[in-house]
Amino acid sequence: MGSKMPQYFFRIRHGRYSGASDQGSEFESREAAWTEMTKVCGNLVGGISRSLKQNAEWQMELLDEAKNPVFRIRLVAETLG
Repeated sequence: MGSKMPQYFFRIRHGRYSGASDQGSEFESREAAWTEMTKVCGNLVGGISRSLKQNAEWQMELLDEAKNPVFRIRLVAETLG
């Protein structure tokens, strides 16, 4: 029987909202998990950027089995000046 692949979980934070997936995803490596995360984020970011408020932040994190963050992608809208 082959060894079990590590499980990862996605978590989205937007303003006061924070939600992690209950369903884990298995990936062969951290690199494979990163590749999937960038794909998912790429699919979401268009809709998010259209509704992002000034001085707001949106984050997507990939958590390991212990729910510790491994990767984070942040979309930050800043008002300057």
